Amino acid sequence: MKQWLVAVGLCGFIGVTQAAEVILRLHGSNTIGAELAPALVQDWLRGKGFGAIRAEAVAAEETRIRAVDRNGRDVMVEIQAHGSTTAFTSLEQGRADIGMASRAVKAAEVTRLASLGALDRHDAEFVVGLDGVAVIVHPANPLTALDVDTLRGIFSGRIRDWAEVGGQAGPITLYARDDKSGTYDTFKSLVLGKEALAPGAQRFESSSDLSDRVAADVNGIGFIGLPYVRQARALAVAERGGSPILPESFSVATEDYALARRLYLYLPSRKPLPLAREFAEFAQARAGQKIVEQTGFVSQNILAVGVAAQQEAPAEYLDLTQGARRLSLNFRFHQGSAQLDSKAMRDLERLLRYMQEETQTRQVMLFGFSDHDEVLPLHSWELSVNRVDVVADRLLSMGIVPVRVRGYGSALPVAANDSELGRRKNRRVEVWVQ
Repeated sequence: MKQWLVAVGLCGFIGVTQAAEVILRLHGSNTIGAELAPALVQDWLRGKGFGAIRAEAVAAEETRIRAVDRNGRDVMVEIQAHGSTTAFTSLEQGRADIGMASRAVKAAEVTRLASLGALDRHDAEFVVGLDGVAVIVHPANPLTALDVDTLRGIFSGRIRDWAEVGGQAGPITLYARDDKSGTYDTFKSLVLGKEALAPGAQRFESSSDLSDRVAADVNGIGFIGLPYVRQARALAVAERGGSPILPESFSVATEDYALARRLYLYLPSRKPLPLAREFAEFAQARAGQKIVEQTGFVSQNILAVGVAAQQEAPAEYLDLTQGARRLSLNFRFHQGSAQLDSKAMRDLERLLRYMQEETQTRQVMLFGFSDHDEVLPLHSWELSVNRVDVVADRLLSMGIVPVRVRGYGSALPVAANDSELGRRKNRRVEVWVQ
């Protein structure tokens, strides 16, 4: 009798779950899907007037957000967080309305999913926030910083003992995200390059599990999204020949930190689900960006910070930035062109809002740069000037008059030019105020 009652109760529960109308499906990155996406979904539903909002864990890295509308309709948002690669697989198969990715869509994926529209266009690609891939060690590890070349040696297995890099003698234990992870893709691109991850590395689907294992292993080292440092300790990371920089809010927001990255939402540009676009726009707006901050990532809301310019910068640049404050955004461009990327288009609107709300009079200065591989020095300089002129023209059309507009070619790179992600960071226009 009891078994029959249990069965009836279970069937009833399953029936209720199946009866809920699925209004939105988000698949992809564990970095986004573990905490950020559920928090964004719940706040979005609350703003639409839904009640009885609750999250249900239904399987490993899978969550359902349930809610009830004013008419008593039971709805559900599905979140599956099995890695950035699965974002594009699910979009291709029609199993997701939004793809979550902690890396940019690849050219091959854009081609493969061409029937959905161009996923690298600004109406399909939404930067939801920024993150720094933190290199983490046990709190007792005496090291405070490593450069990218040394990290490559460690994670490829060429460096196997901490004594080889100035630490206490002991075998290095490697921890890494799995192959489906956008975190791993970013680390592979920015650190490993053409080298392979050491075969002895322990792999994880869960960011939290990886972090906890490093925090319990005095010889451990791993890499993880910034909100998942937890009880471990993050190292400062230096580009080749550069100064070590910790993964902090400003260095990540400007993407100057060596392992800074963008977090993306992708949706078809051809006939997207209206609710999918509404959610993506919500995540971009100020309310959504507050959720980004609350979950430990770096928002795109603008701050002005006093920073010291690098001494190897051009003399004019050093003179103009003396006493000025740098804004926590950079405008970035497609390779070989002065065409703004998808994030830059929305950053223009953020900059306008910032200037309108700024109580003190601010004068805007714009400084443009190119990457080292953009052909000849003269072309590189001309391209940097064109880029800064594009931003200046956009600002002028919005009523903001820059007082200084300069291009400096490939001077002052903020990242190594031996990877596409690094070159993308160098193709930029910085914004300073005084």
